[in-house]
Amino acid sequence: MDAEKTVDCVGILLAVFLPPLGVFLKFGIKLEFWICLLLTIIAYIPGIVYAVYVLLK
Repeated sequence: MDAEKTVDCVGILLAVFLPPLGVFLKFGIKLEFWICLLLTIIAYIPGIVYAVYVLLK
């Protein structure tokens, strides 16, 4: 398995359990992280959806 695909799989798993952490590991503290954190605080499911979307985009 390619190393980049392994990182993507780990990022997606983290995005399901802790959405801001998965986004943070890929982008750092940028706009994507803050949007994901806000969505996760407001409601957990939109945070997951946004995190997976951003990681797969």
